[in-house]
Amino acid sequence: MIHNQNTTPLVDALKAYHEKNVIPFDVPGHKHGNGMEEFGQFIGKKVLQLDVNSMKCLDNISNPISVIKDAEQLMADAYYADHAFFIVNGTTSAVQAMIMSVCKPGEKIILPRNAHKSVTNGMILSGAVPIYIQPETNDQLGIAMGVSLESIEMAIAKNVDAKAILIIHPTYYGATSDLKEIVKLAHKHGMAVLVDEAHGAHFRFHEDLPSEAMEVGADMAAVSMHKTGGSLTQSSVLLLKEGLIDRNTVKTILNLTQTTSASYILMSSLDAARKMLATKGNEVISKILQIIRSARAEINQIPGLYAFSKELIGQPGVIGFDETKLGVCVGGLGITGFKVYDLLRDEYNIQVELGDAFNILAIVSVGDDEKSLKALVQALNDISVKYKGSHIAYTKIALENPEVIVSPRDAFYARKKIIKLEDSEGEISGESIMAYPPGIPIVTPGERISKEMIQYIKFLKSQHSMLTDTEDPYVEHIKVLGL
Repeated sequence: MIHNQNTTPLVDALKAYHEKNVIPFDVPGHKHGNGMEEFGQFIGKKVLQLDVNSMKCLDNISNPISVIKDAEQLMADAYYADHAFFIVNGTTSAVQAMIMSVCKPGEKIILPRNAHKSVTNGMILSGAVPIYIQPETNDQLGIAMGVSLESIEMAIAKNVDAKAILIIHPTYYGATSDLKEIVKLAHKHGMAVLVDEAHGAHFRFHEDLPSEAMEVGADMAAVSMHKTGGSLTQSSVLLLKEGLIDRNTVKTILNLTQTTSASYILMSSLDAARKMLATKGNEVISKILQIIRSARAEINQIPGLYAFSKELIGQPGVIGFDETKLGVCVGGLGITGFKVYDLLRDEYNIQVELGDAFNILAIVSVGDDEKSLKALVQALNDISVKYKGSHIAYTKIALENPEVIVSPRDAFYARKKIIKLEDSEGEISGESIMAYPPGIPIVTPGERISKEMIQYIKFLKSQHSMLTDTEDPYVEHIKVLGL
């Protein structure tokens, strides 16, 4: 069957339902917004009128047989996948489903240590045992890059019984590993390749961007359409190339954790975003690349700033680079990326994705234009004038691969005690600690807490970073194993 990428079956079905002006005696309880008038005035009553429940004419996400099925097939076709699953629990749910579809309790999965918290939680749910590989690092920028093929080969040689390899494609800052060769190597040893492609929804639609996971033969990919593809926050897609992993297994796993009351606003936004990318993506992304290249060149003329890009290709762990990730090293100003992040928000009304010790990251995507990039460049130029030559002391702390004592799942269910963070060196962590964004754990359940981890957490607190996942909201204490 030939599928027309200009069509939007789910959007059309939702429109048809809305035009019928049905009298609702089902859920949700606000009944097309009538019970939420004040909120409807704020967000628009039509949004609430479209917030409806599963019914025959709109299909059901748990077992799609009509318009959702058609929309998912169009998504699969757009990404060269065999199957696509709409996700409304965020890409977190998709990542967890990937791991649970491949790994049973006690089975190994090879992955880089700079994986998102959803990967850790997927291992807790599945019972998988992590085999961590250290990503390559760029000392100048102070950030992790991709993983080398050699590190994958070494991990496979030592763990021939591993069931899967998980790769981040791209990293938060835009670096990509040699995914094509990693897929070949993994499949040679009968291992599935799972790809956290949260920041690569746009890759498929422009030749100047890195290859998309399905194009190079990966088995599954979790794709955050809402991050760079234009759909609404929390909407995502799980892509499958059938072979090592069965479609029905994935469907069953998803139905364990995904809601049965999926938002039709979120799902229809996936349908609409897919149409836009498939029919206009090349044109839209070409314009975005043009303005971001111009902005990057301007930023690199500002004293104290370095907007990095494709010149990183060829360095360890960088086989490709996503130019739409506008990472700017601010170390030359003498202030931290945390400080610049706050300045941009508080003084210039500009919200970038994140700041770290040395950099800020602006995500540039299908919704940006020349005006928004100019505002960012002007703000950075002003900050350079005001702060160049400052001296905020920061000693770089290197976090090596931690010592995994027990699996994340065993640690999660183990008996625990609460101690002061400063007294936790050498203990086995019973919970995760991370800065969000990017949501990459500093320590995860089952890992031995090091002095460097404690120092880094204290540094993040001093920079007023948003730390998450601990029971103690102020991260003065931490849960560790044992009583």
